[in-house]
Amino acid sequence: MTMRLSLLVSLAFFALYGVIVVQSSSPEDWFDWVVSYGTISPFGVPKKVIMINNEFPGPLINSTTNNVVHVNVHNNLDEPFLFTWNGVQMRRNSWNDGVQGTNCPIMPGKNWTYYFQMKDQIGSFFYYPSVNFQRAAGGYGPIRINNRDVIPIPFPFPRDDFDILISDWFDKDYQEMRNDLDAGNTVLPSPDGVLINGKPSKSLHFNFEPGKTYRLRISNVGVKTTLSFRIQGHDLILIETEGSYTLKKNYTSLDIHPGQSYSVLVTADVPGTFSYNMIACTRFVSPVLCTLATVDYTGSTPALASSRPCSAHSPLSTTLARMGCLLIRSSSLMALGPGILMWDLDVGAARPNPQGSYHYGQINVTRTIVLQNEMAVIDNHTRYTVNGISFVYSNTPLKLADYFRVPNVFFTNLTKDRPDGQTLMISTPVIDALYRDFIQIVFQNKEDTVQTWHVDGYNFFVVGMGFGEWDESKRSEYNLKDAVWRTNTQVYPNGWTAVWISLDNMGMWSIRSMNEERRYLGQEVYIRVRGEDPMRLPDPRDEMPIPNDLPLCGRALPLWYHV
Repeated sequence: MTMRLSLLVSLAFFALYGVIVVQSSSPEDWFDWVVSYGTISPFGVPKKVIMINNEFPGPLINSTTNNVVHVNVHNNLDEPFLFTWNGVQMRRNSWNDGVQGTNCPIMPGKNWTYYFQMKDQIGSFFYYPSVNFQRAAGGYGPIRINNRDVIPIPFPFPRDDFDILISDWFDKDYQEMRNDLDAGNTVLPSPDGVLINGKPSKSLHFNFEPGKTYRLRISNVGVKTTLSFRIQGHDLILIETEGSYTLKKNYTSLDIHPGQSYSVLVTADVPGTFSYNMIACTRFVSPVLCTLATVDYTGSTPALASSRPCSAHSPLSTTLARMGCLLIRSSSLMALGPGILMWDLDVGAARPNPQGSYHYGQINVTRTIVLQNEMAVIDNHTRYTVNGISFVYSNTPLKLADYFRVPNVFFTNLTKDRPDGQTLMISTPVIDALYRDFIQIVFQNKEDTVQTWHVDGYNFFVVGMGFGEWDESKRSEYNLKDAVWRTNTQVYPNGWTAVWISLDNMGMWSIRSMNEERRYLGQEVYIRVRGEDPMRLPDPRDEMPIPNDLPLCGRALPLWYHV
């Protein structure tokens, strides 16, 4: 039997076995989506946007821990398309992650069904288009993963639950923006406005009953801009971020960086029956742009909104205290401001045991990887790099190239564990890492702008954050007890953020900037989490087999015979 035939026989067995393993008795959620263009004019300039079932934003995925989700996506655009599921861990299943390194795009006029499980997760997330700079045209929508009935939520059940998607807005067509970036001689300007749930100022209303408490799930789904969020006259009680229940704390406003999601409780407890502004404003850009929605108390009179809904934030503060931002807890930062974000150790989330029963601070870190972002000019084009390498995609997804042993699609020896000043280059780097290792990633930012990083397939513990250059001595400042466990983190100008990750999810995973301009121009790298022998097919208990309906493309196209 040839090696190729042996592989195909194995694939046939594992494909069948995989269906048995995944489906089991878990409840299933089914969605059928048509992706098409529409036109909206929030600020008077018509713009082509991406709609789902003629909705902008797209429909809610309302699921529950361990449910299996099917999303049949019909692409009615004039170019290839993919969805990715920001924060959904895709346990054992990078095959459905929906990024260009794992999936061939859905071609115009075609459809494909995503298939994944909300395994051991709760929380607030969102989905969005991941290719062709389509994120700048919308196509996003909310995701809720609710607790199972057997695990109570750690706060009184709210009167209602609202999804709040805030975003920057650019009047320019996304394909023209993409062409500008491809030309290599420009960067995107500041946005033209801000939207709440796809709407401009004063066109969206939320009804609150006096005395009742509401849950707001707020996500920054925008292209590149940090946004602040507040409700006039009301406190925001932070309860959850990206799948972690946090220690409850009151805030008057939240800074939400691109890709981040938070849940807050808001009580309609202001005396009288009035209307109040819900306000989202840009941060760290000039001029400051804001948009307003309205919170109407039942039987309310006209809004008490002030004529200046936004304070004039400084362009970019030099200390975290002046930023008024959400921080993680570490000894060096405790004195810098009140916005300390901590894990609630005493409550259960996806599982009944308390979150704090996982003692991450007692686990030995087996490897440290420092990823340093920089702007660069390569071949007379503006690019963004990670450890000197600007990422570019092949026409063959990395996951397929790895699976079918297609050579020279990606390279595992380029990105070093420390930036070493190597010659700038454009390439397709992949970091090799071992399954079940416990590693540290340090995001080092030597630029004057706030960065936001995301890791597909995982949540991580944000153990440390500070200014200057990271070194081993910074470990003494880490929070090894109740650091928040999330999937996106900010890195402040000329600063660093350290995260700890348990590599318990085998697959090919993107580590990327959530500033879409920077990601599109190269601020990305992949990590291949594999077993000791990369030439062996993984045990299906560790990684699902390749789906037998997976679209193929590039050099992988002739290598699969459907079973």
